[in-house]
Amino acid sequence: MADPLLFNPRTYDPAQFDPETRRLLRATVDWFEDRGKRRLIEDYRSRAWLADFLAFAAKEGLFATFLTPASAAGHKDQRWDTARIAALNEIFGFYGLDYWYAWQVTILGLGPVWQSDNTAARTRAAELLTQGEVFAFGLSEKTHGADIYSTDMLLTPDGNGGFTATGSKYYIGNGNAAGLVSVFGRRTDIEGPDGYVFFAADSRHSAYHLVKNVVDSSKYVSEFRLEDYPVGQEDVLHTGRAAFDAALNTVNVGKFNLCTASIGICEHAMYEAVTHAHNRILYGRPVTAFPHVRRELADAYVRLVGMKLFSDRAVDYFRSASPDDRRYLLFNPMTKMKVTTEGEKVIDLMWDVIAAKGFEKDTYFAQAAVEIRGLPKLEGTVHVNLALILKFMRNHLLNPAEFAPVPTRLEAADDTFLFEQGPARGLGSVRFHDWRPAYDAYADVPNVARFREQADALCEFVTTAAPDEEQSRDLDLLLAVGQLFALVVHGQLILEQARLTDLDEDVLDELFSVLVRDFSAFAVELHGKDSATVDQQRWALSAVRRPVVDEARSGRVWERVEALSGAYEMAP
Repeated sequence: MADPLLFNPRTYDPAQFDPETRRLLRATVDWFEDRGKRRLIEDYRSRAWLADFLAFAAKEGLFATFLTPASAAGHKDQRWDTARIAALNEIFGFYGLDYWYAWQVTILGLGPVWQSDNTAARTRAAELLTQGEVFAFGLSEKTHGADIYSTDMLLTPDGNGGFTATGSKYYIGNGNAAGLVSVFGRRTDIEGPDGYVFFAADSRHSAYHLVKNVVDSSKYVSEFRLEDYPVGQEDVLHTGRAAFDAALNTVNVGKFNLCTASIGICEHAMYEAVTHAHNRILYGRPVTAFPHVRRELADAYVRLVGMKLFSDRAVDYFRSASPDDRRYLLFNPMTKMKVTTEGEKVIDLMWDVIAAKGFEKDTYFAQAAVEIRGLPKLEGTVHVNLALILKFMRNHLLNPAEFAPVPTRLEAADDTFLFEQGPARGLGSVRFHDWRPAYDAYADVPNVARFREQADALCEFVTTAAPDEEQSRDLDLLLAVGQLFALVVHGQLILEQARLTDLDEDVLDELFSVLVRDFSAFAVELHGKDSATVDQQRWALSAVRRPVVDEARSGRVWERVEALSGAYEMAP
């Protein structure tokens, strides 16, 4: 029997969606399954460009249907629907990050276009999507990374109302094939932020010079250079501060996709790992008979379930966002930082069990172990996202506001606000609903109650022992605090989704036993920081807790893990 909490291609039926979405999601799964595991791995090993996959997507109208907002749509099924985009992310992650990456950078490339009021560019983008083209996001540079204040892509006025653009971009996915590249630069005749420009370029133009693929992969992560590239008014997407905002708001949209890709990777790897371990005999017993193996695989399983619960609930906040409800600005870097680093832990736990098997060239796991590392490092590092999360800590923990309850958002609707986010500032003023009721609803679950003690202790820390002005410049210390706060937010959305989905309380209790251990570990880390004060050290040790142990509960959760053995294996 398939585990209802995990994606399984054998039983997958996305009945929560409209008929065309269901058809496309199922067709995508079938395409990968029909190709088989051998071809999947061979293409990954040989670094083959994704031409056959993109041909399939073009034939089915996959990208055009999922990535054209209703305002630019050519038929009724086209919309920007975060719920179904998340579902497709998970499928792509399950079969290989190369496929997800071509789709992900198309999303990023479209961000500045769909935020633009340039009708000609929007029409052109919609037509290119219909033709099956991919897109690219020309933001980062070799010297400056994603520091958009320092761009060296220069636009010189041509005397006819347009410009010529000259400069290089680096680490730009799909830069080898994009029908449209959204490129960020600055004018040579205007100083400061008023000189920023986002414009549309074509990778096939003679003034567009592809330098190389900077990674050893099927992903084409390009370096390209423009030499006197002609930019007409019809190519200009944004100017001035609006161009700056478009860059950050695009990352807000695209960053979210990393969590569900990580989930898909972990799910496929888990089927392989549990099946291998359960069927391998060591010293006359299955590997899964050893207590430490059961603990590691059970921890991996509940962490993965937590990743899914958090990400599913975050979708609802994205789809309910508005100028008066910007809670998504916290949950977004949480999905990017917390969910993806949880994915690394899940893979590491399973790898400790299957050991040498995880290196074998005929396994999906071997590529999963590599690819899972990339997700926490894309669209900003873990450190960048933790620093962003910290901006919301005081308001979230101590200053709740009233909001109407956010329901599960799976309806077929266009998420228009994501392209109308407005100025990318004011994060410290964002308010949140009270986090405590989510915990109160499960106060009778032993490890939820134990973790709640730690969450309350963090509120005490913020009130009585928060970093002073000098410590606020010590990012090393602040990041440890950020990890503690992230755990509280992680637990909150997990509990909200658990209530909405009637999650098995054994699984929830086992998951929170892991979170209690995590909080204790980060508290000990804070205790050891060079600049931690005596009061902060004392608080840190006082926040350490032991999870509530229940062997019967752990045994029931293990039965769920054990049942994954043989539940799915990709056809040869």
